[in-house]
Amino acid sequence: MERRNHSINIDMKKLVLIFGLVIASFFVSCKDTSQSKEVQVISPQEVRDAVYDDNSHQLIDVRTVDEFKEGHLKNAQNICVTDGDFEENVAKLDKDQPVYLYCRSGKRSAKAAEILKDLGFKEIYDMDGGILNWKSENLEIEN
Repeated sequence: MERRNHSINIDMKKLVLIFGLVIASFFVSCKDTSQSKEVQVISPQEVRDAVYDDNSHQLIDVRTVDEFKEGHLKNAQNICVTDGDFEENVAKLDKDQPVYLYCRSGKRSAKAAEILKDLGFKEIYDMDGGILNWKSENLEIEN
């Protein structure tokens, strides 16, 4: 009889262990996936269509202040990605709203997009080819 009770105890331990593993895997599979999985690279025309006549969007020029003064997209904010306070400044943006980024040619905005992704922004758009590509498509610039 004692041998049978010992066998039941082992089976119960296995059952509890399996149950625990199932519960643990459930919580792992239900982790927060609301963070952006990848940055979407979109054309200048797509950026223009999304934000140009609506200043409620988060349109960020990640170039230097001097570059920004030479010409920028309408309603763009200038937050330079090479400045030491870049992360502090972008932290003031709404992580739940789309963010559109651009620079001169696309390299710095790609870097900025990865930083925003790491900070938990959910919807990030990087303008393909930067302001050079924007200008090549004869889209309007503000000074």
